[in-house]
Amino acid sequence: MTLETILPPERALFDVPGGSKKRVLEFFSTFIAQNTPSLDSQEVFSRLVGRERLGSTGIGNGVAIPHARSPHCHSPVAAFLKLAEPIDFDAIDGEPVDLVFVLLVPEEADDTHLSLLSQVASVMNDADTRARLRKCESQRELHERLIEAIRRQSSA
Repeated sequence: MTLETILPPERALFDVPGGSKKRVLEFFSTFIAQNTPSLDSQEVFSRLVGRERLGSTGIGNGVAIPHARSPHCHSPVAAFLKLAEPIDFDAIDGEPVDLVFVLLVPEEADDTHLSLLSQVASVMNDADTRARLRKCESQRELHERLIEAIRRQSSA
């Protein structure tokens, strides 16, 4: 399973209002529950917040990868949010975050979960990719740049 297969164009969100880590996680939880009937926004939100309590998913360089397992998630779900303004995400480098890659996986998806997280981290650790994503002017361009980066990473 690759990131490309679980990140449709409608889940690459451009110019998302930030405000705070909590608001971004609430926004994603509401958005994903509206698009995935088996998911409940409150349950998704509480699982993401629970994961953040274990340690911030802000990996540095303005990037966060919030992720969680959910018993109501039947297959992995990804979304990418380019925030309108950077926010404090308690990232390991202390820098504000403006690129957020969210991942939800089924409760039992151990290897899949780790593989997808590894793919996201590899893609987002590339400085050129981050710069390209930050320059995007539309949702369509954002998705295209992200898929290009995922393909480059998977062929490397």
